[in-house]
Amino acid sequence: MKLPYPLTWLALVAMWLALNGTLSSGHVVLGMLVALGAVLGLRALQAPGKAPRGALVALQLAWLVFVDIVRSNAAVAAIVLDPRSRGRRAGFVEIPLALRSPAGLAVLACIITATPGTSWAGYDARAGVLTMHILDLVDDQAVVREIKERYERRLLEIFE
Repeated sequence: MKLPYPLTWLALVAMWLALNGTLSSGHVVLGMLVALGAVLGLRALQAPGKAPRGALVALQLAWLVFVDIVRSNAAVAAIVLDPRSRGRRAGFVEIPLALRSPAGLAVLACIITATPGTSWAGYDARAGVLTMHILDLVDDQAVVREIKERYERRLLEIFE
């Protein structure tokens, strides 16, 4: 078996020894074992498949996410600070996704979670259905269209 990430392994061993302030043989062996577990775990977390592509699409997506986060911050602040906002309706929306890439789904989860007023509530991998919670749910279908057109379409270009 080839040692995955040998430089990371070496750096972790060195960090272990530096943090413990000793070069005793017991700490050297323990540091080597802990570092081995860490690099094996890191290898297991690496997503198989294609490398991401579409740098321009990724930049467009990043800009859209930034704009949406700023816009959502203002909207959530208005809801929280306005005493007349009691009539708002929160709810769950189910969104069928074509996106299947674990990396793409992870990015989508980060986008949704980072956007105030929305949260990733669940994902059915067999059906490919995302469940989202929306603080101010006005139109279910508008949310579905927005997620699919603004985010999923670009994530498909990048990851699949």
